[in-house]
Amino acid sequence: MDHHTDLIDIVAIGLALAFVFGFLANRMKLPPLVGYLFAGIVVGPFTPGFVGDAGMATQLAEIGVMLLMFGVGLHFSLDDLLEVKTIAIPGAVAQISVATLMGLGLAWAIGWNLAEGLVFGLALSVASTVVLLRALEERRLLDSKRGKIAIGWLIVEDLAMVLTLVLLPPLGAALAGDGELDAGRIAGKLGLTLLQVAGFVAVMLVIGRRMIPWVMERSVATGSRELFTLSVLAIALGIAFGSAALFGVSFALGAFFAGMLLNESELSHKAANDSLPLRDAFAVLFFVSVGMLFDPAVVLERPLQVLATAFIILIGKSAAAYVIVRAFGHAKNTALTISASLAQIGEFSFILAGLGVSLNILPPEGRDLILAGALISIVANPLMFRLLDRWQARQLAAQAALAAQADQAAEAQASAQAAQAVVEPVEPPPGPVLQGDDHAIVIGYGQVGAPLVQLLRDRGVPVQAIEMDPDLVRRARDQGVPTIRGNAVSERVLAEAQPDKARIVVIAIPNALEAGEIVTRLRAANPQLTIFARAHSEAEAKHLIEHGADGTVMAERELAFSMAEMVMSMPPYRSWRESHA
Repeated sequence: MDHHTDLIDIVAIGLALAFVFGFLANRMKLPPLVGYLFAGIVVGPFTPGFVGDAGMATQLAEIGVMLLMFGVGLHFSLDDLLEVKTIAIPGAVAQISVATLMGLGLAWAIGWNLAEGLVFGLALSVASTVVLLRALEERRLLDSKRGKIAIGWLIVEDLAMVLTLVLLPPLGAALAGDGELDAGRIAGKLGLTLLQVAGFVAVMLVIGRRMIPWVMERSVATGSRELFTLSVLAIALGIAFGSAALFGVSFALGAFFAGMLLNESELSHKAANDSLPLRDAFAVLFFVSVGMLFDPAVVLERPLQVLATAFIILIGKSAAAYVIVRAFGHAKNTALTISASLAQIGEFSFILAGLGVSLNILPPEGRDLILAGALISIVANPLMFRLLDRWQARQLAAQAALAAQADQAAEAQASAQAAQAVVEPVEPPPGPVLQGDDHAIVIGYGQVGAPLVQLLRDRGVPVQAIEMDPDLVRRARDQGVPTIRGNAVSERVLAEAQPDKARIVVIAIPNALEAGEIVTRLRAANPQLTIFARAHSEAEAKHLIEHGADGTVMAERELAFSMAEMVMSMPPYRSWRESHA
């Protein structure tokens, strides 16, 4: 019997190679995204050995795009954007315009038409969400002024790309493959598309806003985690499919809107967590499929064009962002951070390039240049941040020297103040961070960590919390809890909680493997610490103890004990227990 296993082949081999190369990239201090793209190149048609089914990979990538856009909508924060709207909105629009014009210039030099140059320039103008957020998180900048501007800037770029994905298909149809811009034909197509989008948005606001929370509540009421997860995915993919089938708009817009509406629900946090593993898996397959389309020969055949593309991303776009931020009166440190953050391209660029090629308004060579530029910029971006870190460290040292001189000699105060006016202050680490010794550190502010923190605070114990989910961080700080935002596995995050001065640490996150790494780092930072961790099985408890935990608490077992105590406290069991005491 003949078995067709193309789907199994591309999923199994693609994910396996993505893990291997992603792990190697991580060990080299590079984003795992580089490894995923390289895995796609290895299984692609332009390299020897196994060649995956490109058609099958494209369909998997389409699902990946929908889930990526669903995640973007699910974490879309209008409040974050409004907080920095005076710089993020005009700055991002200006930077996108400048980068697009530079891309147009390169396309014109190559000999492409206006439409091809427009798509090429737009693809070079938008930064990678994954790379940018990781860079900011590693440097503890997510909650700083610079970090908030960068995130707001990124939100504007994402919204601009969502609009581009909506308008590009009618633009491609209006061009009809001849590259000539017919204003009347384009206006007609765009007008029809905008009417379709308006109809879709109206239906979602009137019906979807009521229907989605109702479906979520009914699925939660079943008590089945599988049904709840299935309802999240059905909403994401179903609305994406319906938007295309009924309104003729893109899958991407439908998925983005589904996530944005679900974000209004009180269940959005649970929905995000439950859908995360599948979103991550398909996102990896999306990057693998993108790598499959890349022809490495373009680096040898068009080296100057590749270098020019990389120059626009790394230098041109960054310089534009720096000038824009400085023009708005922000400090040099802020401008440099924004510039370094935007000096790469990623997932939206790949989506836009793929759509442009499929609509015949971007040549395959353009997609190859975009992919080459992405790889170069993602690899170079950490280096740019390291250079920025060193420069800022020197500035901080210079400030310290100036301050010391001012303390030593009163007559030097005027000159020290003048020097301080030249050297701009470096922002302190984002807080709030607890000051003092013998405090408790609670890692995780979820269903277990939050009540634990409140109980400790009620009993007078000073507590420093660590949490990576922005919604939970906001909730903790609103309740007056000093909370560090980030992953406690990161040495920078853990060091900020001052484990060397703490007395006890409670790890309340549900992931035992991650908790084991945290225990190891804590034990190295302070061998005298008392460390308790959360476990869900005997094997997890053993794993945590072997890594240095002093004790573990198995949630299910403690729940059973508590329920047993409740049962035995009720008549007639209470009298029975007393008679057998």
